Amino acid sequence: MTARLLVVHHTPSPATQEILEAVLAGTRADGIEGVAVDVQPALSATASDLLAADAVLLGTPANIGYMSGALKHFFDTVYYPTFGAKRGLPYGYWVHGNNDTEGARRAIESIAGALGWVGSAAPLLVTGPVDREVREAAFELGGTLAAVLMG
Repeated sequence: MTARLLVVHHTPSPATQEILEAVLAGTRADGIEGVAVDVQPALSATASDLLAADAVLLGTPANIGYMSGALKHFFDTVYYPTFGAKRGLPYGYWVHGNNDTEGARRAIESIAGALGWVGSAAPLLVTGPVDREVREAAFELGGTLAAVLMG
């Protein structure tokens, strides 16, 4: 049986796109087997996408001290249709901000907690430019969430 990892992202900047690409590379790392990755922009991801997922990985910039409006839209779209249906869902996330990620972190963890999701990897919180260390951490994040589904 193939497990499904849903990657929901809002990547309007080169930095967030670079993190997304490293995360996706991690989901395809050597040794990862039996995991299908469904990549959806936050503005088009649906409750059906989430209901079909065995884990979810979220990515967003930090905008004005909060997650992107696009990721908030995703949460607004899926909250009531999936409430209670995905308790225990493994999740992880990354946030890129120019100078702060705390508000986005707090919001994501609060909403995911209300949905009953379980953090399955340390969040990747990035301020400033994306360098080799950030790309490696993003690769590890993607690989970790995919590996959770293999276990």
